[in-house]
Amino acid sequence: MEGVAGWVPGEPVPNELLPAGWGVDDAWVRRRTGIGSRHRAGPGAATGDLAYEAASRLLAGAPAAGPVDAVVLATATPDHLCPGTAPALAARLGLGTVPALDIAAVCSGFVYGLALCHGLVASGLYGRVLLVGADVYSTWLDPEDRSAGVVFGDGAGAALVAAGQAGDPGELLAFDLGSDGTGYELITVPGGGARSRASGKPPALSDAYFRMQGSTVYQHAVERMTGSCRTLLERVGWDPAEVEHFVPHQANARILRAVADRVGIGPQRCVTHLERVGNTGAASIPLALADAAGRGVLRGGDRVLLTAFGGGLTWGSAALRWPGTPQTDSTISTEGTQHVAVR
Repeated sequence: MEGVAGWVPGEPVPNELLPAGWGVDDAWVRRRTGIGSRHRAGPGAATGDLAYEAASRLLAGAPAAGPVDAVVLATATPDHLCPGTAPALAARLGLGTVPALDIAAVCSGFVYGLALCHGLVASGLYGRVLLVGADVYSTWLDPEDRSAGVVFGDGAGAALVAAGQAGDPGELLAFDLGSDGTGYELITVPGGGARSRASGKPPALSDAYFRMQGSTVYQHAVERMTGSCRTLLERVGWDPAEVEHFVPHQANARILRAVADRVGIGPQRCVTHLERVGNTGAASIPLALADAAGRGVLRGGDRVLLTAFGGGLTWGSAALRWPGTPQTDSTISTEGTQHVAVR
């Protein structure tokens, strides 16, 4: 992996500005989720727009090491049900007619995408692949559902995966991926797809909104991410004490702490960005990485463990060594839009 960049839209929405009808305050939200603010894309902005911002910043700061040969977009909130969003993103970035595809592993999307991009490069099919994780959950949230409303934010993160030599900084060492379709309905948007259209029944308004069975999801998330991390650490021969940076999907603070404790990684080695941006779905891991890199936390060659859990149910972990020597790019734009990059 050559580098990573992230972008979140607009001004932060602090807990104090959440809808009064939800009956929550800052202390309540922080206690339950660890989140202090999140970002909303706003009218007219969709996933493709956020993906473009993150990807263009990454490409502008990336070393001139060759063209981008393919694009993979991980998202649960595509611009349209049909077609995929990735081809339009590739065209907008000026990448010509490169192959481009969406993958739908929900919050596990970035880790799944890393594994896919690694396979494309390791096979020799492509030399350099752009991976973007982007989600605009605000378009799917039920305005009456405070449980999801306090958690989710909008954002995008991008990474470049390229060919290299074994032992180089940035090397993607191994992956562990899994799924369990028996939990399919625990995280879902019931309406809009072929299943609901085939029912022959008029869709209910509520079917268009994101639904999550929070307490059950919590149990699955902790169990699956913990097991995946343990499997992967054994595979690469790392003791938990050797992991310099643990970067879990930024779901909520309680899940992050539970997984880190069970794996045996202390809080000082956990990379978190949750407090400022909330749960940004497939964007959460690259956003957390970009933020940490921008603050100088990550150094070339550091052992990094990523893990995620999402709808499907899906989960996955990745082990890598951090690329190069991180250099801070921009952290706050003049328009109040946060973005960070590393190269």
